Amino acid sequence: MAPLPVLMIGTGEYTTGFVGSGASTSDKKVGVVGLTLFDLRRRGKVGALSMVGVSGSKFPAIRSHLQKNISEVYNNLDVSFTSYPSDSTSDPDAYKRAIDDLPKGSAITIFTPDTTHFPIALYAIERGHHVLITKPATKLLSHHLALLKASREHNVFVYIEHHKRFDPAYADARHRASTGALGDFNYFYSYMSQPKSQLETFKAWAGRDSDISYYLNSHHVDICDSMVSAQGFRPVRVTASGSRGIAEGLGCVAGTEDTITLMVDWKKGEKVATGVYTASWTAPQKAGVHSNQYYHYVGSAGEIRTNQAKRGYDVSTDSPAPSGGQIQWFNPFYMSYAPSESGDFGGQTGYGYISFEKFVDAVTALKEGKVTLDELDRRGLPTLGNTVNTAAILEGGRRSLDEGGRGVEILGGGGVEVSLK
Repeated sequence: MAPLPVLMIGTGEYTTGFVGSGASTSDKKVGVVGLTLFDLRRRGKVGALSMVGVSGSKFPAIRSHLQKNISEVYNNLDVSFTSYPSDSTSDPDAYKRAIDDLPKGSAITIFTPDTTHFPIALYAIERGHHVLITKPATKLLSHHLALLKASREHNVFVYIEHHKRFDPAYADARHRASTGALGDFNYFYSYMSQPKSQLETFKAWAGRDSDISYYLNSHHVDICDSMVSAQGFRPVRVTASGSRGIAEGLGCVAGTEDTITLMVDWKKGEKVATGVYTASWTAPQKAGVHSNQYYHYVGSAGEIRTNQAKRGYDVSTDSPAPSGGQIQWFNPFYMSYAPSESGDFGGQTGYGYISFEKFVDAVTALKEGKVTLDELDRRGLPTLGNTVNTAAILEGGRRSLDEGGRGVEILGGGGVEVSLK
């Protein structure tokens, strides 16, 4: 079978590392999606690559950025791709033509504002293509369920890019918790933040089209759900609270929350557990980490504490830029940008890379008839079917915020379609 053609939808920080004026100042200076797929093409796992955005005028600068920061760094790695729309055109519907040009059974990746995920994914699914969507899959539970139904009708694989599932520490913790080694779920607390500079990167949609809970709480809500749903727990109620003042002062629209906390009641029979998930994009600019992230899981027979911000690896320099000589904690376990001994890209063991490779391998196996969609669900991958609870909690949290902090009930689960009340 010929290598899988892949269309990248979205040309921003996560796909290319390019944010308008040059390389991102975050830990994704050369992106994740494009670099990973260029390397997977080198390894023969994917074939023709294409990329689509709204404004074609960005592509000359993006190509120059990729050539300088990827190709010239990694043994002349091929960074070529077909682009949509043309370099002189702006077209918000360019993704339709790009998808229409794909051979049936291709794959697409969606790294665009949250409100666009549903229409783009549905358009691709209905044309027989496999889809990888950045988290959250959709903002609305009803859209999540509609994509699930459509994917089954068209027998295509839809995968949510919850890469934290493949962080080695998180993966080990998920195994211990989900198999009952720590007893029944009782309490979970998580915190994840990024610096205020992200509000500049995301100013086009921050607080307008989506919020920090959809963007960052989605990580730990998914991790917690993957730990406890296997034990028989399901979410039944979510209440949210948000702080404001900082993001608005930085130019975001009125009402943009700085920090959002979700409190979720989980139940299994008569047993009740509590999950608390906090996310912020107003951390200090010089916190030393791009993503501060940790959680505490408590079971009836054990507990886990994981701090994935400071991993025993810190770097400090005399250089005044960009960090002013401060100590910084990097995360090469997510994406390692150091070349291999042969000079090729050497980050294949990073969990950011692994997440994409698992999607590509799953699509290839499905097309070759080696697995079914049901089997992919049973493997515990972040499929649409395995992330319904996350969708319910995130939308429930948004509803709670919009309605003055009321508790939103989550109905169904356990084979019954999930809904909100």
